[in-house]
Amino acid sequence: MSFRKRHVVVAQPGRGTLGENGAISTKETEKVPEPIPGIRPSPLDARLTTSTGTRSLDAILAGHAGLVLGTSLLIEESGTTDFGGALLRYYAAEGLVQGHQVHVLGMSQHWGRELPGLADEKTSRKEESRNSEDRMKIAWRYERLGEFGAGARGGRPFIVHSIVLIARFKFENMLIPPTERSMPASSSFSSSDSPAIFCHDFDLSKRLVLTSTLMHFVPAKNRPRLDFTSPNASESPFTPFLQHLTTNLSATHTSTIHRIVVPSLLSPAYYPVHASKPEHVLQFLHGLRALLRKNPLRLTAVISLPLTLHARSSGLTRWMEILSDGALEIAPFPSTNLVPKAASSSTSVQEEPPQGMLKIHRLPVFHEKGGGGGEASGFRDDLAFTLSRRKGLIIKPYSLPPVEEDSEPQHTGIENGKADIEF
Repeated sequence: MSFRKRHVVVAQPGRGTLGENGAISTKETEKVPEPIPGIRPSPLDARLTTSTGTRSLDAILAGHAGLVLGTSLLIEESGTTDFGGALLRYYAAEGLVQGHQVHVLGMSQHWGRELPGLADEKTSRKEESRNSEDRMKIAWRYERLGEFGAGARGGRPFIVHSIVLIARFKFENMLIPPTERSMPASSSFSSSDSPAIFCHDFDLSKRLVLTSTLMHFVPAKNRPRLDFTSPNASESPFTPFLQHLTTNLSATHTSTIHRIVVPSLLSPAYYPVHASKPEHVLQFLHGLRALLRKNPLRLTAVISLPLTLHARSSGLTRWMEILSDGALEIAPFPSTNLVPKAASSSTSVQEEPPQGMLKIHRLPVFHEKGGGGGEASGFRDDLAFTLSRRKGLIIKPYSLPPVEEDSEPQHTGIENGKADIEF
């Protein structure tokens, strides 16, 4: 049986030992890891998340306020529009601005030249001032009532998490003299006044300068042979994709964040005909899912799929949704509905008309509470989206406009002041 003296403080590992005069001598100070740019914990379960480059899309991802690392998102789009491609470009541009490694699979460098550039700070400040002026017109208790994705539980996890960190920091520094306190611990709290930007604002009229060290392109082989022979259908066109990802993940540091972008998967303009066989595309999604589970703290993926060529009624598309952690469907409106109506006299500011509907088929759910879905994230509401040059793609609940009454009197059965009383 072991004994120890009373009234002796047990020193914590890495915090030092108690001397004779009551002072604590620290031999090794714990190094606080530097925060990774573009990464923050989820307000629900503290999982690390990254931004998709679209604030409204981050708000509906199961309440995590971003795309959780180690997950994938499938964006399906019907019609001939390219709203899904815009979402993927925002996702890739956000990764380049944050310093992440971006891997574009199936496309050449021409796709990267169309990435949107950063918006000016002056224009963003003007929009913020306009929003603040509009908010001043509303009562403070109703300010966040109609805001999309803002629930009563939205801000509590952040507040509780910050209070716990501050209390822990003060308690640990009570045991260390002021002269021997480590500088990284104090600098981490001093930098909280100017936090890093999690999601940037982009302008579609500008172009982002590409850096060869951060962006990688792996185009699909869809060139016709000179001997006019049919390609070997047994060879999978997705094998170079997985080989490229495995070599880059093993060659980089464990703290490096990677983003995988797969635009227009199975499109005949970029992929051969035999790429749509289940033994090829499903095997690729299986391999991609294995890489995501093997690297849960450094890898995310966003894929777009044209529903015009591969409808949701087919078994192949359903299996692709099952192998993805999240599945969204974009249904754009016809071009006749995109023409804005004239503003009425009662409304001074005319809102932009929605350009399509957004359907959520599947979201990443990580715990028994449902992952923040439901009323908190607008999962049960009908969602619509609008794409503009400065504001980007905005997702909000869809509501029908009010029916305007007819100003002309209705003359039914009354002619020249005489009523028709015939039976």
